[in-house]
Amino acid sequence: MAKSAPKLTLNSSRDIPLDRLVLSQSNVRRVKAGVSIDALADDIARRKLLQSLNVRPILDDTGQETGRYEVPAGGRRYRALELLVKRKLLAKDTPVPCIVKAANDDILAEDDSLAENAMREALHPLDQFRAMHAMVEKGQDIEAVAANFFVTPAVVRQRLKLASVSPVLHDAYADDRIGLEQLMAFTISDDFERQVQVFELLTESRSLAPHLIRQKLTENVVRAADKRARFVTPDAYVEAGGGIVRDLFEADGGGWLTDPALLDRLVDEKLKAEGEALLGEGWKWVATSVDLPWDALRDHREIDRDEIPMTAEEETRIAELEAEGEEIDRLWSEAEEVPDDIHARVDAINAEYAEIAKRPLTFAPEEIAIAGVFVSLERDGSIRIDRGYAWAEGALFQVYTAPGQVTDIALQEGEELVGPGPVAAGDTVRWIIGDTLSGEGATRRVHILVKPTRPDIVTNLIINTSRRTYHIELRATPSTYMAAVSWRYTPS
Repeated sequence: MAKSAPKLTLNSSRDIPLDRLVLSQSNVRRVKAGVSIDALADDIARRKLLQSLNVRPILDDTGQETGRYEVPAGGRRYRALELLVKRKLLAKDTPVPCIVKAANDDILAEDDSLAENAMREALHPLDQFRAMHAMVEKGQDIEAVAANFFVTPAVVRQRLKLASVSPVLHDAYADDRIGLEQLMAFTISDDFERQVQVFELLTESRSLAPHLIRQKLTENVVRAADKRARFVTPDAYVEAGGGIVRDLFEADGGGWLTDPALLDRLVDEKLKAEGEALLGEGWKWVATSVDLPWDALRDHREIDRDEIPMTAEEETRIAELEAEGEEIDRLWSEAEEVPDDIHARVDAINAEYAEIAKRPLTFAPEEIAIAGVFVSLERDGSIRIDRGYAWAEGALFQVYTAPGQVTDIALQEGEELVGPGPVAAGDTVRWIIGDTLSGEGATRRVHILVKPTRPDIVTNLIINTSRRTYHIELRATPSTYMAAVSWRYTPS
């Protein structure tokens, strides 16, 4: 009958007073890495000791045990316990759970010390994400989790976001089919079905770059940094019922506005309010649009205008800014590195100087009565107002369009299309032109929708209404276009 293999016997464990333990010279860890001893001591103070120390008895010259023990494996825990004694949070003779090996064990102490670190498998990031998610689900607040693991609340929110993407993507991450950067990119959408759809699409095309993932997931939304969003402000957009998807992995929070139609309506309403205020100055008309192409003013003439001269106070301030700028230039022009606060001050000087130097304009009332104003948006979302332009003889209103984009030409509230064929275009083959309505009663409004089929084409558009006839030149460009255009007139 065959003999069975001998069974393994594990090392014994027992509690040993801390003051009988010493750090072994066989401990292989010499270089600091990972969580600091201070942080580990804080963690032990909160949750107590999770793992025993590995110790061996210290022998005297005769080979007898001295009652003291060296710690070849678990040195960081030992140092953390020592620190807690120094902080007077732990008695120096506190019993410490230890696994005791023989002093003359066949396995070297250095071998044990190396094995404890080398044979340990680091926690997969996905397991960390899920663990934090479970803690929050069970009632721990984000700030507490952050404090317990020595990270910021923002980091915890990022981990929670990573834990909440589609399980299909978690499996792909666990199997190393995607990396952390790709997983982060998928978090901008909460739609599991859409996440998986984009994952499968880009996997087939072998183009799973993070920027392509974000691009696919945000095809029908508007970047929060878009000038329209800045003009309206995200707060006003959300208050009106709009949704925002945040990217927690961007420094500024980033994000996308999920309702472009609502955003465009809010932009139009705010531009309209600006236009109404300008009509109160006496201008004949106001044209509003999101974008003002560089040559949009070419068919206009500038009416006579005068600059308001600087006041004595403004001239003094200009001189002060120039002197300060010259002094900064003298002190720092040859320096290899210029401090950030100096750069910031130079920017502030330039901005204030430009604001004062940009002189307000005045116009004669009789000139205002025959001219108008263009209102558009700057790249940063601020309002741009170009006053004092009169139509040249025989000039047309110009509207810039682009293939794949719809330009909305909004008539005035209450203005109706009249006559047979009230909307007529010279080229109806390469241009798609239609009309729709918005609002009811006094706010009822006609919208002429225009889209070219190709760039670099031009046609004329005539719109007959109950109030006037519009003569418009439609010009298609590769990408520059006016999303919404409207003209407002002073009552006749």
